[in-house]
Amino acid sequence: MTASSYRWVIVAAGGLLSCVAIGGMFSLPVFLQPITKDTGWSVTGISSAMTIGFLAMAFTSMAWGTLSDRFGPRPVVLTGSTVLALSLFAASHATSLVVFQLVFGLFVGAACASIFAPMMATVTGWFDTHRSLAVSLVSAGMGMAPMTMSPLAAWLVSHHDWRTSMQIVALVVGALMIPVSLLVRRPPALAEAAATPAGGGAAGNEMSTGEALRSPQFLILLATNFFCCATHSGPIIHTVSYAVSCGIPLIAAVTIYSVEGFAGLFGRIGFGLMGDRFGAKRVLVTGLLLQAFGALGYVFAQQLATFYAVGAVFGFIYAGTMPLYAVLVRENFPLRMLGTVIGGTAMAGSLGMATGPLAGGLIYDAFSSYAWLYIGSWAMGLFAFLMAMTFRPFARPQGAAAPVAA
Repeated sequence: MTASSYRWVIVAAGGLLSCVAIGGMFSLPVFLQPITKDTGWSVTGISSAMTIGFLAMAFTSMAWGTLSDRFGPRPVVLTGSTVLALSLFAASHATSLVVFQLVFGLFVGAACASIFAPMMATVTGWFDTHRSLAVSLVSAGMGMAPMTMSPLAAWLVSHHDWRTSMQIVALVVGALMIPVSLLVRRPPALAEAAATPAGGGAAGNEMSTGEALRSPQFLILLATNFFCCATHSGPIIHTVSYAVSCGIPLIAAVTIYSVEGFAGLFGRIGFGLMGDRFGAKRVLVTGLLLQAFGALGYVFAQQLATFYAVGAVFGFIYAGTMPLYAVLVRENFPLRMLGTVIGGTAMAGSLGMATGPLAGGLIYDAFSSYAWLYIGSWAMGLFAFLMAMTFRPFARPQGAAAPVAA
């Protein structure tokens, strides 16, 4: 198979790995009540495993990306896939809350992080054209998780106890992810450079990793992604509770998430196509501004139909903006360090996501209203927009240097 054809195999592998990995981690909310009833552990205690997981993802993303740059993506995603399956299986045998929190939180969260940055870096390295669309399709895999893995987990736990159900999920994760990991290959330019004793000779004309991580461009991307994720974290986590506080029944309020997720699939593809046509930065900046006002739109939602309308617009925008960071990285940094740089932006994004649950809870407890959560999200969105506006490409695009080694 030619490289031009195999690159779409890489996209498909990345989408499937992302879907199953995120689905495995996000099976916990489905198992939450059954675990509580069976063990007597508190909902807060079990839920905190997800918080630990987000933090583990944040603080291991750059490490996984660096390992991917050094050893290639295949051993990294293969290791992460194996650890994820084993961690889910081990968590199903936990006999204490602390053990469950550590096993599920630390190991499952860290294993999930092994997929995103390495696969995004790999996919961007395979594509010189249709790059935005390619990374958006990989990102769409994550958007498919609530529509595939979550219903599977719900069906399992309706027929089995939670421990057996989690073991079956672990088996599905291993059976799908481990073989698919073997399909992952380095981008051709990097593979040929790695086979050259001198490393291809182009690296001497490129910035070092240290210079890249200290560059204003990298720091701006970190800040932008942090504020971007802080913008949509609160609305994602708290909108169901907000809708219930408006008098909407819980079973109907939950469907708002489904609307957001479904719209997000189209958003990823739509923003990817626009990024290829109009440029990743221009589309990202526009999307960040629209995202800010999309979050603010929830302040005016009181009826279910309005929630659906705002959720569809908001889901389309925030899901569409996320893959474009990887495209900007590919356009501005050397190919040989994409995993490290994308891992850094993923770390900032995970930390931004961690702000929403806590901020929303504190705001509601203080004001007995979620209005200030959405106003605060709007402000965070404006910060993200302003930060993105300050991004300036390098005088000589570093990402263009790598193909010389091919």
